[in-house]
Amino acid sequence: MAYSVCRGIARSAAKNFYYAFLVLPQRKREALCAVYAFMRRCDDLTDDSSLTLQERRVRLDLWLDALHRAQQGEPTDDPILLALIDAQRRYQIPAGLLDELAMGTAMDVEAAEDEDEPRFARAALQVQYKTFEDLQLYCYRVASVVGLVCIHVFGYRDPEAEPLAERCGLAFQLTNIIRDVKEDAAMGRVYLPEEDLAKFGLSALDLLAAPDLARLRPLLNMEADRAREFYRAGDELIPLIAEDSQPGLWVLVNIYRKLLEKIADRQYDVFSGKVSLSVSEKLRILGRGFLRRLV
Repeated sequence: MAYSVCRGIARSAAKNFYYAFLVLPQRKREALCAVYAFMRRCDDLTDDSSLTLQERRVRLDLWLDALHRAQQGEPTDDPILLALIDAQRRYQIPAGLLDELAMGTAMDVEAAEDEDEPRFARAALQVQYKTFEDLQLYCYRVASVVGLVCIHVFGYRDPEAEPLAERCGLAFQLTNIIRDVKEDAAMGRVYLPEEDLAKFGLSALDLLAAPDLARLRPLLNMEADRAREFYRAGDELIPLIAEDSQPGLWVLVNIYRKLLEKIADRQYDVFSGKVSLSVSEKLRILGRGFLRRLV
């Protein structure tokens, strides 16, 4: 029943990840649904705009405390924790990785200004990171750590799989950052590094309202080129994981890569509407993944 709850969360919220889960053996699919549901709960706690900054921190701390107590064997009736603890034990997922996942979602809260002040009294936009190196720490915690958790579920022996999983996660997160520039700016967040904006003579304010795409396009293309380089790690990672998981990772890498190229095909116009893959586009990739599983 606990895994069923997590599966429902993943099906409704994991718009890209869930397609990759479908190609996996049932046990591994259930484990990743539990991990996703845990991440979703962390995100929901830290993104709840009805709460003050302090309240968000308190709720995340309470959630992590419940996780730690469950890991130590205390009874819990939370279906997400029940499934997650079972998956963690079954696939020997290091507890520190789960803590890192939560710390990644908390970074948005820590970077925010005092939520007790009215939003109109604060700066309209806040550049979260000064350099690309600064951004990489955030990407590591919210995406690369996900990659490390995934390969524990997938199964691997070659330690080289670990840095490749980290780089693959970075590719996914950079794709998300490019896609969500408009949405993030509306929330007062700018993940594009300050030094990258300055390189092209831009500021955070250039991302508001109806920006000049001709000025923004070179910046977004540079970030896309970085992501493309990191996607190569995904190709190298696939043969290093267990054979029954290779089609699932292949689907995931190709869904995200296809999303990046769809953004590029639209000349990086991520402002007139959110760019996403259609269900039919995802199903075509999924079908090819199932064929790989059968070969």
